[in-house]
Amino acid sequence: MITGESLRAALGEFLATNPRNLLESGDHIFDEPLVGIADAHDPYFPKFTRPEVIGDVFRVPADWLDGAASVVSFFLPFSKGVRESNRTSGLPSPEWLHARFKGEDLNNDAKRFVVSLIHAEGYRAVAPTLDSRFVQTTDFRSSWSERHVAFVAGLGTFGLSRGLITSKGMAGRFGSIVTDLEIAPTPRSYSNPFEYCLFLSGKAPCRACVERCPVQAISERGKEHPPCSDYLRREDLVQDVKSRFGYRYLACGKCQTGVPCESGIPR
Repeated sequence: MITGESLRAALGEFLATNPRNLLESGDHIFDEPLVGIADAHDPYFPKFTRPEVIGDVFRVPADWLDGAASVVSFFLPFSKGVRESNRTSGLPSPEWLHARFKGEDLNNDAKRFVVSLIHAEGYRAVAPTLDSRFVQTTDFRSSWSERHVAFVAGLGTFGLSRGLITSKGMAGRFGSIVTDLEIAPTPRSYSNPFEYCLFLSGKAPCRACVERCPVQAISERGKEHPPCSDYLRREDLVQDVKSRFGYRYLACGKCQTGVPCESGIPR
C-alpha cells in the first residue's frame, strides 16, 4: 500500500543511489526528502485562482487529472555543502549553480519516478509541471505552483522572500504529482500561510533575506519579481555563466542561504 511515508522512503532511496545526485566535489546535491500529501479537493486549491494569490491561470488538481484524489508534494533540500558554498555575498557559487540546474533535472526525474511507482500499483498520475498543458505567464504566474501545493500538503509556510519554509528550510527544490490514488492527507501543523516566517508572523524583526538580495528585490512588503528576473538574465552575467558552465541564465539563491530559514524553521 502506498502511503506518504512509503513514498518518502522510496524517494530517499532513489536520491541516495542516484549518481546524478553527486557534484564533482563528491557532495550530494540533495539530502533526505520531505513528502506531504494533500486531498485533491482541499478548499485551498480553488483559492489560488483568486487574482491576489495566483489568478485564473492556476488549474486545480481535477483539471490535471479526471478523478484526482490526492496530490503528492515533496521537498528536496540542498545539502549542507551546497548551502554553505552560497552564503557569501556577490555572485552565486558554482556549487549552487550546479545544484539549481542539474538538481532541477534530477527533481524532474524524481517526479517521473513517483509517477512510475503509482502506475505500478494500477493508478493514474501526472506531474503538472512536466505536462504539455503547463503554462507560465509573462507576469510570473503559472498554471501550477509547487510552493503553493507544498503549503496545502503540510510541508511549510511562506517567507518574506516568497520561498516556502519547511522543517528542512527553504533552500532546495519542490515537486508534485496529482493522482487518482487516495492517500491519507498530511495534517497541516500551521494555521496561517506565513507562520514560520519570523518577520511576517511578527515573532522577530528579521530582515535577513532583504539584506541578502543583491538587487533590492525584497523589502518589508515582500518580493518584486521583475528586478530579480532582470538580474538573473543580465547579459554580462548570463554570458559568463554560459561560457563557464553552459547554463542559460543565472541562479542566485542568496535569499535562501545565510538566513535563519535556510535549513529549518527559525525560532
